[in-house]
This record gives sequence, structure tokens and C-alpha cells, in this order.
Amino acid sequence: MTPPFVRAWFEGLSSPVQNLLVAIGVLFLGVTLGAIVAAVVYRLLVALGVDDAVEGTPFERTARQFGSSTVHLLAQIVGAFVFFVAALYAMRTIGLVPGEAFLDEIGAFLPRLFIAVFVILTGLILGDKAEIVVGERLRSVKLPEVTVVSTLVKLSILYVAGLIALSQLGVATAALLVLLAAYAFGVFFLGGLAFKDLLASAAAGIYLLMTEPYTIGDEVEIDGSRGIVQEIDVFVTYVENDGEEFVIPNRKVVSEGAMRVRSY
Repeated sequence: MTPPFVRAWFEGLSSPVQNLLVAIGVLFLGVTLGAIVAAVVYRLLVALGVDDAVEGTPFERTARQFGSSTVHLLAQIVGAFVFFVAALYAMRTIGLVPGEAFLDEIGAFLPRLFIAVFVILTGLILGDKAEIVVGERLRSVKLPEVTVVSTLVKLSILYVAGLIALSQLGVATAALLVLLAAYAFGVFFLGGLAFKDLLASAAAGIYLLMTEPYTIGDEVEIDGSRGIVQEIDVFVTYVENDGEEFVIPNRKVVSEGAMRVRSY
């Protein structure tokens, strides 16, 4: 409880001075509470393994260049949100924010803005991580079209995150659905046209794996490249000759034909 002499001293002050002291107290409380919340969020993210999950992503490397990290940045954003709310009410106390209605509107908008910013950052982090994971999984497929897949996955995640953020900021849902449908059309239809060679190689690879016109260790000549078959996967066939490795798309194997060389 507040001591009686402190209460008497406070009540003896003028109204503007009282409001100023209350505002200072609210700001101090906001700074303290924001720091506590940021520390709790940071420890929670570390405990969940977020710092290890984002290691090596472009977002994490950028944050490191500024002397921070992904988990630090996320925690600081949450703490800053708490402080901003306290600062808003402090300004209202000393009359810098006009009207209760305006304060209610800001109070209703702030959580949506916070969610939008958080979704965008999460999308950036997940997009970077997905690009790395997909790139590593497809590293063995030595076809130029494959390098676009990881980028497309990242852009898709960023696009969806952007739509969610815009919905939080009050953009019409119908417009967002139209944008999502347009993007889906571009990915599946136009992307299918762009990856037609990759899809053709995959179909040819499945055919080769089922029929086995040649196996690992056979000497073959495919599209002018002659050597020993080292590996056959869904997309390409690896042929080696005198230290040189030829990576032949399976669509060429089917279209050009493969000549198996017999030794007598």
C-alpha cells in the first residue's frame, strides 16, 4: 500500500504534474515488462530449438551482420510491442493522444499489426529454411531446372505469409483469394510448362528403372557419351569414362536411345 505521506504529497500536486508522473510510471513499467517478456520469449524460442533450426539461413546471416540473431530479433519485437502499448497509454495520460475513440482504434489495430509483422518475419525465416532443405534434397539431381524448385518453394511461402499479413491489416478477403488463385495458377500451370523437361526426365527415369535396359556396371553409349553406368536415378543416368563423368537426363536416354556395348 502507498504510505499516507506519499499519497498526501501526490494529491497536493497539480493535475498536469500528477498526469506526468503517472505517465512516467507507466513508461517505466512498460520498459520493465517489455524486457521481461522479451527475455521469456527468447528463452522459449531457444528451448524450442528455433535458433538451431534457422542456423545457416540468409535471414540469420543478415541478423548476425547487425550483431543480433533471429531469436533475439523476434524476442525484441514482442518486447517492443509491450513497450509501445505502455507508451500509447502514457501519451494518453498527458493528453498527447486525442480522444478515447482514437485510443480504442489504435488498441484494436496494434494486435493485428503485430501479428502481420510476426507473420512476415516467420515467412522469411521459414522460406529461407525451406529453400536450404529442398536444395539439399535435390542436390544430387544435376539438372539446371532443379535449382529453380527451391526458389519457388521459398517464394510460395513468402507469398502465403504476405496474404495472411494483408488479411490482418484489413485487406478484403475476396481480393486475397483472387491473388492466391492467380498465384496457384501460375505455379501449377506455368510452372509445369517451365519444368516440362524435368517432368519428362522423371517419367523416362521411372520407365528405365522398371524395364532395366541397362544396369550399373554396364558399358553403354548414350547421346554420344560412352562409359560405364555408375548410377541410375529418377532424373538422370551417371556414366563414367576415364575419370570423366557424364550426367545424362533420362529423357535423352529414351529419345536418343542407349547402346549397350558387349565385351567378348
